[in-house]
Amino acid sequence: MELWYTEEHTENVKFSMKVKEHIYSGKSDYQKVDVLDTYEFGKLLTLDGLVMVTEKDEFIYHDMIVHVPMAVNPAIKNVLVIGGGDGGTVRELMKYKSIEHVDMVEIDKMVCDVSKEYFPTISCELDNERVSLYYEDGIKFIKNKVNKYDLIIVDSTDPIGPGEGLFTKEFYSDCYQALSDNGILTNQSEGVIYNDLAKELIRSHSKIKDIFPISKIYQGSIPTYPTGYWLFGFASKKLDPLKDLDHKAWEQLSIQTKYYNTDLHKGAFYLPNHVKEIIENGNV
Repeated sequence: MELWYTEEHTENVKFSMKVKEHIYSGKSDYQKVDVLDTYEFGKLLTLDGLVMVTEKDEFIYHDMIVHVPMAVNPAIKNVLVIGGGDGGTVRELMKYKSIEHVDMVEIDKMVCDVSKEYFPTISCELDNERVSLYYEDGIKFIKNKVNKYDLIIVDSTDPIGPGEGLFTKEFYSDCYQALSDNGILTNQSEGVIYNDLAKELIRSHSKIKDIFPISKIYQGSIPTYPTGYWLFGFASKKLDPLKDLDHKAWEQLSIQTKYYNTDLHKGAFYLPNHVKEIIENGNV
């Protein structure tokens, strides 16, 4: 008998992967956590039935959410990661010797524990001495933090369940306050092909744009995310992701990446016309 994992993207679209084995299933206080071994994408982590990471393509997401801001400001020293329980974002950050400390706030300990057990190549830096791991609500954690971080990465799930509060204006205002003068905020910003995702992109981007002087959207191609086309947000008080890209300084670091490079960095911000229109007009 064949076993398939199927994610419902919309009422009219489903995405499936053939599964070798359903390795783990658990229920935390926040969500259902599953690990499956697939034929094409290796091990797969799902939360409430939605793809979070696969061994085959996780590097794309983590490269783009980390190395884009780091290439704009290679002098970043203190970082806050909200979410990111699989550990991939922290793994990429730990490639920078200049980073002094990372606070990672993950509301669901089970996600980290499962990732450590089943995804060692992704979670390998969660126990790094430069990382402090907090199992609590990132929304509460960031309250009253002032001028503390050079980079905040919101590595969240979709704006439902545990991740819903990470898409509010109040939360983005707290992020602004917690950032240093040259601080940068990056976040996953959903997609645009499906209307429901596009609406969430518009909502979150409009809120960030009201708070940060510089707010841009950039793109990446992630095969196992809905439609394979995904968007990220870049926001800053002073630094522009293109004008302030320090490609020479970043390239001299010789950081090993599988997806990101500084040529791709520039191209990621040059969006297709239909995406620009959705962002600018707020219509789907």
